[in-house]
Amino acid sequence: MTGIHIVKRNGEKEVLDLEKMHKVVFEACSNINNVSASEVELKSHIQFYSGMTSSEIQETLIKAAAELITEDTPNYQWVAGNLINYHIRKEVYNDFEPCDILELVNQNVKSGFYDKALLGDYSVEEWEKINGFIRHDRDFDITYVGMEQFRGKYLVQNRVTHKIYETPQMAYMLIAATLFSNYPKEDRLRWVKDYYDAISTFDISLPTPVMAGVRTPQRQFSSCVLIETDDSLDSINATSSSIVKYVSQKAGIGVGAGSIRAINSPIRNGDASHTGVIPFYKMFQAAVKSCSQGGVRGGAATLYYPVWHYEVEDLLVLKNNKGTEDNRVRHMDYGVQFNKLMYERLMTGGNITLFSPQDVPGLYEAFFNDQDKFRELYETAERKTSIRKKTVPAIELFSSFMNERKNTGRIYLQNVDHANDHSSFDTKVAPIKQSNLCCEITLPTKPLSSVMDEEGEIALCTLSAINWGNIKSPKDFEKPCELAIRGLDALLSYQDYPLIAAELATNNRRPLGVGIINFAYWLAKNDTNYSDPNLELVDEWTEAWSYYLIKASNNLAKELGPCPKSNETKYGDGVVPIDTRKIEIDELVSHKERMDWKSLRADLKEYGIRNSTVMALMPAETSAQISNSTNGIEPPRSLVSVKQSKHGVLKQVVPGIHKLKNKYELLWDQKSPEGYLKIMAVLQKYIDQGISVNTSYNPVHFEDEKIPMSVMLQHLIMFYKYGGKQLYYFNTFDGQGEIDINALNDEPLEPGLIDDEDCEGCTI
Repeated sequence: MTGIHIVKRNGEKEVLDLEKMHKVVFEACSNINNVSASEVELKSHIQFYSGMTSSEIQETLIKAAAELITEDTPNYQWVAGNLINYHIRKEVYNDFEPCDILELVNQNVKSGFYDKALLGDYSVEEWEKINGFIRHDRDFDITYVGMEQFRGKYLVQNRVTHKIYETPQMAYMLIAATLFSNYPKEDRLRWVKDYYDAISTFDISLPTPVMAGVRTPQRQFSSCVLIETDDSLDSINATSSSIVKYVSQKAGIGVGAGSIRAINSPIRNGDASHTGVIPFYKMFQAAVKSCSQGGVRGGAATLYYPVWHYEVEDLLVLKNNKGTEDNRVRHMDYGVQFNKLMYERLMTGGNITLFSPQDVPGLYEAFFNDQDKFRELYETAERKTSIRKKTVPAIELFSSFMNERKNTGRIYLQNVDHANDHSSFDTKVAPIKQSNLCCEITLPTKPLSSVMDEEGEIALCTLSAINWGNIKSPKDFEKPCELAIRGLDALLSYQDYPLIAAELATNNRRPLGVGIINFAYWLAKNDTNYSDPNLELVDEWTEAWSYYLIKASNNLAKELGPCPKSNETKYGDGVVPIDTRKIEIDELVSHKERMDWKSLRADLKEYGIRNSTVMALMPAETSAQISNSTNGIEPPRSLVSVKQSKHGVLKQVVPGIHKLKNKYELLWDQKSPEGYLKIMAVLQKYIDQGISVNTSYNPVHFEDEKIPMSVMLQHLIMFYKYGGKQLYYFNTFDGQGEIDINALNDEPLEPGLIDDEDCEGCTI
């Protein structure tokens, strides 16, 4: 190799030193079982040439180590992760050893990457103590896929040149320091350290907006945005403008648009005929796609409407690939809203009558806040010949819904009576009228008359999750739950709000959504699975998780005061989620109170609650990859999954593969989603918001490999019976088999073969 010169990161040239490369690979493999440095080097097939950069050599070695990741040799995920870590450290520090954190803060504040408030919030003495808290060796606990996500999405960098300006532990520490900067000086460093320890050891997972944004000048971190429109041009225009504002902030959007009147309805006292809802849906779609997220793709939204809307037959097909552009609005997802009366009509072989909302005054509002009144108004309207209506057999409408859901995968469901009856809000004054992009958020909204309307209400929710895989027993939930609540509550006060309706609503209600990751690993560790779950165990652990989250918010209320609209919550009356559960859940697992709910109910009555909601089970794509966890509450598709994202092909190994390989139940091995849906029912029993519940079917388990409509409807009814609120994706195995990871070395995945998450904000 004499005569070959390598270009270093600083632009200097030096003679190629193979020993230096060997040393790096050897160090990356040290203390890791069943890996070989020579295998990595052989796999790399590096063709050295003069002018080759040291970064090119490093990237080639990383790719080689990643290609060696298989079910039999999973530990190469740590080797590849270590190599990325070396690469990042050299780029950030020009050395392997990190610099002092204050030095980094000064550099990045000066260059505009960090929030300048960091320097004013803490003294030099405090920064010295913070520097002593950092455990840089924890970067070596991050796998290949986690490190790839860090350098692709989360680490502060120049998005044009891709130069990185921090390492993962620095990012974690600065997130902690930022969130707790306003705590009393006498003990805030304790909270900074505890929170740093929790997020850097993956006890707590944080969403993309927080991971990428907290410590930077950007100050909008809410993941989910819910915007409602009413039946007026001013409100529709305000909704569209609000969507643009929040899409530009990378948030996922939920649009409540069910109140817009139907086609051919009279407007201006009969001066004109209404064009129907589809042109306005197109308007919302244009707003959603108007701003790119990360410069790669447009935003994402789910639009909600009731199943009894006069135009529902046309609305159900909006997303499919039939028809023309004139009668399709394909680039949004849709949530169809049901209630008990609609299911009754299905089960009794009855009809569903379709109305334009404005033709039956009070019907749309009662659909959410008063089921008895809705039934009365609905049945009265059915009898009135003067009201325009259509009648459709319930089985026909439900079947159409399920067909579109199956064929598109992205027609969702919301049971509005469960969403309200089993919410944390007094629905007479704060009804739930929609959900968010990913179907886990249930918060009150009010339409805007203009973008500056202070009487409207845009609901925001800020997310995180507890890693069940790290918890040894139910009592161990207490500390991470407290830290999760405190961190997110502090975030609400720290962040900025682009719209006054969002700021006022958030300050008044202070809603949070703490979820779960690594659930499949937890099941496997406890020798149970999705198809035949130990529901007693699920119930016991969920109870503790829920109890400690509510208790943490109640303790914050004692300390900082309740949220201003605590009086509009059931919590303020001492009512907790188990008190409003669907009683049929007791058929699945007998109800018992293991925690001290009696005392907590009394404290809630006396002190209120700091956060009107505290729980939500969201998708957890990226955060699960960072923490080497299974995805949220979902079963893994394979033991070594391959994901195609805008950052390339990523391989992720399920945790504990050596010991638990035969304990995991993979998604497509399930013959039915029944067990999974029963788990969701038990989880929902303790949750004040919702769950991103997916239904998945492998046709191979059915006759002629076709999923019968009767089976899908049976599961839909079962989901309703046990109190389910929302259904998210419908997944169908296409029969092509999982991707052969060994074939990926030279053949990259086709774009779109595996989707990246739709919204960087909504999935944590």
